Amino acid sequence: MTPGHGSPTSPPTRRGIMFVISSPSGAGKSALSRLLLQDDPEIRLSISVTTRPRRPSEVHGVHYHFIDVPTFHQMRERGDLLEWAEVHGNFYATPRQPVEQALGEGRDILFDIDVQGTLQLYERMREDVVSVFILPPSIAELQSRLKRRAEDADEVILRRLRTAETEIARWQDYDFVLINDDLERCFRDLKQVLVAERLKRHRQPHLPGLTEALLKDLRAVLS
Repeated sequence: MTPGHGSPTSPPTRRGIMFVISSPSGAGKSALSRLLLQDDPEIRLSISVTTRPRRPSEVHGVHYHFIDVPTFHQMRERGDLLEWAEVHGNFYATPRQPVEQALGEGRDILFDIDVQGTLQLYERMREDVVSVFILPPSIAELQSRLKRRAEDADEVILRRLRTAETEIARWQDYDFVLINDDLERCFRDLKQVLVAERLKRHRQPHLPGLTEALLKDLRAVLS
C-alpha cells in the first residue's frame, strides 16, 4: 500500500495536490518534471491536449494529446477543459474529468503548464494548487539552452524569448520560485516543496481523529 493513499477499497487519507511547474521555455520545467515523475511514485503527469505540431522527440499520449483546432474548440465549448491557453499561436489545455477524478482518489497530479494556464487553475481550484516557477540564472543561459535543444528554428527561439519577458514578470503569482542554475540542486529543492505541501495540516484529514485518540489514551494513562 502506498503511504498516504490508503488501500484500494478504503477512502483516501487526503485529497490530491495539483502540483504546477511553470517556467519560460528553456528554463528547465520539462526536465524537472521528468525527474520528478521518475523519482516519486506518488505523482502522475496531467497530459495536456495541444494543437501544436508534434516534435520529433515527442510521443502522442505520453507528452501531449495532439489534436486539431476544431476539436479543441469543441472541447472548450462543452466545458471539458479545466484550463486552456494560446502560446506561440498554438492552443494548450487540461481536460477536466481525469484531474477531478484523480484528486478525489487522493492522487497528486503534476502540471507542466504556462502562466496563463496556472492563473486559470487558480480561478477554479486554488485550494488544490501548489505552484512553482522556475527561473533561469540569466537570459544568456536561457538563450543558449534553447539553441542547444536544436528543435526550433531561429525565429521560433526569438518568439520564445519575447514571451519569456511576460512570463518572468509574473513570478510573484507563484507560491514558490526556484532558480535553475544547477539542475540537481533545483530538483532537490523541488522535491522538498512537494513533501512539505503533503504534510501541511489541512492536507491530513486523519489528524483530528488521531490526535483525539492519542489524547484519550494519554488521559487514561494519567488518570
